[in-house]
Amino acid sequence: MSGPPENGFDREFARTYELLFPVIFRIAYRITGDSGKAEDIAHDAFIKYYERGLPFPDQNQAKYWLIRVVRNIALNHEKRKVRERSAFQRLRGQFSTPPSSGEEAYLRKEREKEVQEALDLLPYKLRVVLVLKEYEGLTYKEIGSIMGITEGNVKVRVFRGREKLEKIFKTREGDLS
Repeated sequence: MSGPPENGFDREFARTYELLFPVIFRIAYRITGDSGKAEDIAHDAFIKYYERGLPFPDQNQAKYWLIRVVRNIALNHEKRKVRERSAFQRLRGQFSTPPSSGEEAYLRKEREKEVQEALDLLPYKLRVVLVLKEYEGLTYKEIGSIMGITEGNVKVRVFRGREKLEKIFKTREGDLS
C-alpha cells in the first residue's frame, strides 16, 4: 500500500528533518535539560516548518529559522513552568505556618500532592484558568486577555474547573471510606 505521491516540498522537508533534527534536538535539550521535553519542542518546531509550506533556499537558513522557533517554543515552555512553579509556591504559602510536628508536615505535603494531582486531572483549558485565577490572583479580564477568550468564557471555565475539582475530591473521599 503506498501513500500519496510526494511533492518537492515533502522531499525537501524529509531531507531537512533527517539532517537537522539531531542539531535541533540538542539545542532544545540544552535549553530545557529534559530529553522528553526537548523531543517535543524539536518536533513542534518541525511541525511549524512543515505548516509553513515553503522550503528555504539552503539548509543553513532552515537551521537558523528552526533554532529561532525552538528558542521561542522553549521560552514559552519556561514561562509556563515558572508560572506553574509560582502557583505551586503560592499554594504552599497557604500552608506557611510552621508545622508543630513531623506528622503535620507530612499531612501538609500529602494535601499539596493531592491538590496538584487533582489539578493535573483537569482538562488543560480549565486547569490554566484556575491556576491563573486562584494562584496568580488575576482578574477574569486579565485571564481572558492572556488566553484570548472572553471574560464570560473565563468565568464559565473557572466555574466548571471548580466543579470538576470538587467532584474529584468527593470521589477520592468516597474511595477512602
